[in-house]
Amino acid sequence: MRIVIVVVCIALTAALDPEWEAFNRHYDKRYESLSEENVRHSIFEGNNRMVQRHNEEAAAGKHTFFMRINKFSDLTNEEIQLLIGPGLLQLSKTQQRDEIFKTMPDVKVDDTVDWRQKGAVTKVKNQGQCGSCWAFSATGSLEGQHFLKTGKLVSLSEQNLVDCSHQLGNKGCQGGYMEQAFAYIKDNGGIDTEECYPYKAENQKCHYNTSCSGATLRSYRLIFPPFDEKALQRAVGTIGPISVSIDASLASFRHYSHGVYDDQKCSPIKENHGVLAVGYGSSNGSDYWLVKNSWGTEWGMEGYIMMSRNKDNQCGIATAAVYPVV
Repeated sequence: MRIVIVVVCIALTAALDPEWEAFNRHYDKRYESLSEENVRHSIFEGNNRMVQRHNEEAAAGKHTFFMRINKFSDLTNEEIQLLIGPGLLQLSKTQQRDEIFKTMPDVKVDDTVDWRQKGAVTKVKNQGQCGSCWAFSATGSLEGQHFLKTGKLVSLSEQNLVDCSHQLGNKGCQGGYMEQAFAYIKDNGGIDTEECYPYKAENQKCHYNTSCSGATLRSYRLIFPPFDEKALQRAVGTIGPISVSIDASLASFRHYSHGVYDDQKCSPIKENHGVLAVGYGSSNGSDYWLVKNSWGTEWGMEGYIMMSRNKDNQCGIATAAVYPVV
């Protein structure tokens, strides 16, 4: 009888937590058992305390960004890694690189750049439960370059890359890399449009259709030297949206809401997530990169994040930047 009472009390505690109930309703959460819900509620409570404590400190001026509860807040770090996959694979050091982008250090660029305002960025997308961030980063950069050359903003197919670029070393929902995505598009002679080859967030059989091709590319270039934020700034300022890889493993990143993300624990060398640098600027004295993510519009600033710039390559954003040449 005592065991039954304890279980009932735990269940009532979860049920009477208004923030937990609101979270479940908003994200349409469903749990297979009462015991699972109790575990999820405990994880949620820990994340909720972390978010509230951080935001209190941010309001007091101790942080440059705020956090909020989101769809990841009832999951452990290990579960999230399984949910969205490894994201990026490690390239072989002997792999052939196509070209290198270099600019002279004295090249002048604007203090603030936002390629969204120039029409070179498609809407925020959602990779779902699939480690395909690399595909979204690659299509985003090619969408931008295609627009800047043709004046037409075409949403390109991430599913095409997930399904068809295995021979170049990508592994679909189990991870990949933007360079290999560009190499596939180059070898294949094009990539289909999103409309023709819609995203399914799962590995499928390749069914590329030449008649549905929405863009092509001639080559791709890596930003040189690596790790150099000034070089990346010159590229973003003069070329357009650039594919970049970052460390997105921290709870602070997953729960980001707004402001300039600055976490010294974010690794400059352990990138695991592909995103798109679409601009840069400064806010309240903090330099930032404007980055488009692929976790939907409910994450961050309607799908975007301002990440620290000129902070010793924080999160590795300048470690391996690349873009297509159309």
